[in-house]
Amino acid sequence: MPKMIRKGDLPQKTCPVCRKPFAWRKKWERDWENVVYCSERCRRTGKTASDAKP
Repeated sequence: MPKMIRKGDLPQKTCPVCRKPFAWRKKWERDWENVVYCSERCRRTGKTASDAKP
């Protein structure tokens, strides 16, 4: 039986657009190093928080 991993133990990153943390997902297993955005919507927006006007 596979070893269970708790959600809190998964690696996390912070999205540069919305500044929210997001966790590792199975579909990103092979490409986790290159994942930058938390969602397709943030990827399409593509602006980083530093690009936003204060």
